[in-house]
Amino acid sequence: MIHPSPAEQAFSLAAPVRLWEDGFARDPRPYYAALRAQGPVGWAELAPGVPAYVVTDRRAALDLLHDTKTFSHDPRPWEATVPDDSPVLGMMRWRPNTLFADGAAHIRYRTTLIDAFDLVEPHDLRARVHRAVHLLVSRIGPRGEADLVGEFTRPLMALVFNSLFGLPDSASDRLDAALGKLIEGGAQAAQGEAEFGGYVLELIAAKTERRGDDLPSWLLDHPAGLTPEEVTWQVFLTLGAGHEPTANLVSNALSRVLGNPAYYSTLTSGARPVTDAVLEVLHHETPLANYGIHYARTPLTFHGVWIRAAVPVVISYGALAQATEQERGADRHPGDASHLSWSAGPHACPVKQHTLLIATEAIERLTQWLPDLEPVLPRERLTWRPGPFHRSLTALPVRFSPRSPDRPGGQP
Repeated sequence: MIHPSPAEQAFSLAAPVRLWEDGFARDPRPYYAALRAQGPVGWAELAPGVPAYVVTDRRAALDLLHDTKTFSHDPRPWEATVPDDSPVLGMMRWRPNTLFADGAAHIRYRTTLIDAFDLVEPHDLRARVHRAVHLLVSRIGPRGEADLVGEFTRPLMALVFNSLFGLPDSASDRLDAALGKLIEGGAQAAQGEAEFGGYVLELIAAKTERRGDDLPSWLLDHPAGLTPEEVTWQVFLTLGAGHEPTANLVSNALSRVLGNPAYYSTLTSGARPVTDAVLEVLHHETPLANYGIHYARTPLTFHGVWIRAAVPVVISYGALAQATEQERGADRHPGDASHLSWSAGPHACPVKQHTLLIATEAIERLTQWLPDLEPVLPRERLTWRPGPFHRSLTALPVRFSPRSPDRPGGQP
């Protein structure tokens, strides 16, 4: 039987880096530096009294992501150790879907998602994004000012994903509000989880009774024979994982671009592809900053750290990005895909091409409609939503020349 060394025992007693603090939302860099100073695996808290190991080294992260024998995605042993009102349970509790499954169950769930999303043609997805952008710019364009988070990126994703999942535009505000509460954690997390769960249950009940040309219907009819309950939890995962990180990806990209006029001009002129801006965010300010959660099946030593069972092992994509930026600096090619924002191994994101298409089309279309977007605040004065898992702006106020998309000759 393997036992921890004295050094490993001392590590587990070290003061954890508190990723739930307001300071982490304001500026995560010193928190990541503190974690990286502990070695490839740091010791942190995701919420008060909820410890976790945090992987900050690329090699360790890849080892973890590819090791299906030593580590599991099933959080149920951990769940038994935390209070029912823990603010991170909404993002971490077990559900029968691909994120929390291992082995044959994971392959079965993942295959259904890949097959369903393969039915979404790129031209159709592009048209859905264009329609949503047109609708939102119709609202904000004539005003000459807007909050691109609250009035563009978040409602845009609610519109796009609601259309893919067979729901009307009128349901978008409800989806947006519930997911915002859920991912932030804190006092509203349980309420957000309940609201989002009710939203998905109503959707699956409607599709079980009457199919449509949409993702839930395709999952219900998949040859794998998913039960309505299994489809419910697949949709719970994909609707949430599609909306929040993609909205934050677009917001973070817009904030970086608009804060750099020279960079912005190359995008609006077409001299530089929007994909470059999206890749910059995936490298330096990835929207899902700390996730990829695993659990050791038995206690073991991993990259010099004693890992207990039933304690989350989290991959810090944010800390990995910070380390890469410091190591490579400006030498990195714009198209470099060495980041791990899509994860890796068996649980790598199965729909990253869909996500990239949505993000790039949204930014391209918006900047074509409103080519003179100007930030109201310098980037260092922008505020960020709290929570250990994401990197998400609270608002991105901008001004621009008033414009109506319905004006003759106004279409880009």
